[in-house]
Amino acid sequence: MSTKGPIGPIANPPADAAVTPARHRRRMTKRMIIMLICVGLLLGAIVGFNLFKSHMIAKMMASNALPPATVTATVASLQTWQPQLTAVGSLRAVRGVDVTTEVPGLVREIAFASGQDVKAGQLLVHLNDDSDVALLHSLQAAADLAQTVYKRDQAQFDIQAIAKAQLDADAADLKSKTAQVAQQAALVEKKTIRAPFAGRVGITTVNPGQYLNPGDAIVTLQAIDPIYADFYLPQQQLGQLAVGQQIAIDTNAFGGRTFTGKIRSINPRVDSTTRNVQIEATVDNRERKLLPGMYANVKIDAGGEQRYLTLPQTAITYNPYGATVFIVKPGQPGKTAPNAQGKVLPVAQQVFVTPGPTRGDQVAILKGIDAGMQVVTSGQLKLKNGTPLVIDNRVQPSDNPNPQPQEQ
Repeated sequence: MSTKGPIGPIANPPADAAVTPARHRRRMTKRMIIMLICVGLLLGAIVGFNLFKSHMIAKMMASNALPPATVTATVASLQTWQPQLTAVGSLRAVRGVDVTTEVPGLVREIAFASGQDVKAGQLLVHLNDDSDVALLHSLQAAADLAQTVYKRDQAQFDIQAIAKAQLDADAADLKSKTAQVAQQAALVEKKTIRAPFAGRVGITTVNPGQYLNPGDAIVTLQAIDPIYADFYLPQQQLGQLAVGQQIAIDTNAFGGRTFTGKIRSINPRVDSTTRNVQIEATVDNRERKLLPGMYANVKIDAGGEQRYLTLPQTAITYNPYGATVFIVKPGQPGKTAPNAQGKVLPVAQQVFVTPGPTRGDQVAILKGIDAGMQVVTSGQLKLKNGTPLVIDNRVQPSDNPNPQPQEQ
């Protein structure tokens, strides 16, 4: 059936015209679904890639983790310290001299043994004085004659038998002869050499029959009980010193044994070059073990006892920006590599400290750590923050407050 329009008949519309909008919507919906699926697949791929990348990075980081470092460690603890002033001094005899002769002569007798203790005035060496004694006797005879002449002329002068000038000449001659006798007697006395003071003689190389010139050393004589210890301290420590203050010295000759003494004098002048002051102390040496010329480690107690947090000196690393130590911190599971047994290792953490006075192998820590902290004492040169630690204390660095030198 057809209709007519104003111009002519109108044809029937095609069958597809009625379904075109619905089909178009279906097509659009299908396209949208396909697009969403593609976007979802793309997002999933991106997320999967990121997860895979994170996993690989974590795996790589785990494989590149810091290897454990083997160190020694100790626990910082409080200790009681007696502040001390220390110095290295030299021992000197209270009296010491190299015995010599004033006059030349041939050795007739040596009246001592090497290393012997002698008394003041004791005979040491007798030089040949035969000719000097003979001359002394001759001069003594002349003096006796002059004395006789003077006495006779004195009697003559009393009766006015001689002039006063003759008596004066006799008196002058007597004085001259007496002076010559005294001079020769002194020369004879110098041929007998005696100890000027009590002490111990050393080893002599002089033998009987040897000719000695003036000034030739015969033997050394040292008075060593007590003995002096001379040492120097900086001027800033003068306020901690006083005459009569107790000291203790030791020397490596007797296995660390200490000897006591007292400060005898303090030099009233400070050396302008070194700004040090000289101190002289008297040390008890009744056993005569200490000898002049020995070196001695001098220790002087200064002030009362103090408590310090101490560490071995090897624990501290000194840098241009300060002093540091490495403390031992517990490791964190998942962040710190475990050992072969699966145990999480502790790690190192660097901290700044303020070191104080030292005592032997120990150093006081004034700031930076607390008592009870575990501190690395050796092996810290290979450490940095976060380095896993294996603590092996089978061999510990020295931590002796009074170390002694050791000879291998």
